[in-house]
Amino acid sequence: MNALILRTLFVLAIIFSVYDSAAQEIWATDSGFVEFTSRVPFFEFNGQSEQVTGQINAADSTVDFYVDLETLRTGNGKRDKDMRITLNTHNHPFAEFYGKLLTPFDSAIQGQVPASVSGLFTLNGISRPIVIDGSLDISHDEIRLEASWILRLDDYSIQPPKLLVLKVDQDQSVSLSVVLKPVNK
Repeated sequence: MNALILRTLFVLAIIFSVYDSAAQEIWATDSGFVEFTSRVPFFEFNGQSEQVTGQINAADSTVDFYVDLETLRTGNGKRDKDMRITLNTHNHPFAEFYGKLLTPFDSAIQGQVPASVSGLFTLNGISRPIVIDGSLDISHDEIRLEASWILRLDDYSIQPPKLLVLKVDQDQSVSLSVVLKPVNK
């Protein structure tokens, strides 16, 4: 009798642990690539960082990514310093997106699938609602996330800097590329 009870408890424990791990499936990264493109008439430059941290939680479809703005580099030291002043990184060193997947997420589906998220993008201490479209390329051991959107500087109370008499465009192209791995809980 005790053996039957122990076997039943063992089977139930396995069932609940499998259910629990699927319900708490988290995919995370502590590195990635983010790039922005700024334009002025007759000139453009890029800023990049490989310091992207984030995760996708399959249980509740939440998405949370952030980048340390101090790690953005444009290839020009003076421009980097001016950019940090413009972005007010001394007071607000991070840009963050927190939201929910609008498209269903199933890590069992292999291959590339379109994905959309809706949430708040925070920059310069200001959070604004945004929808971002991208794609997820899912394999058994990783997810490659690619996304891009246009960020408008005045939406975040950022005054575009001037290069001589030319002002940087309000609209900044932003792209994100990360590889997420499953987190074992």
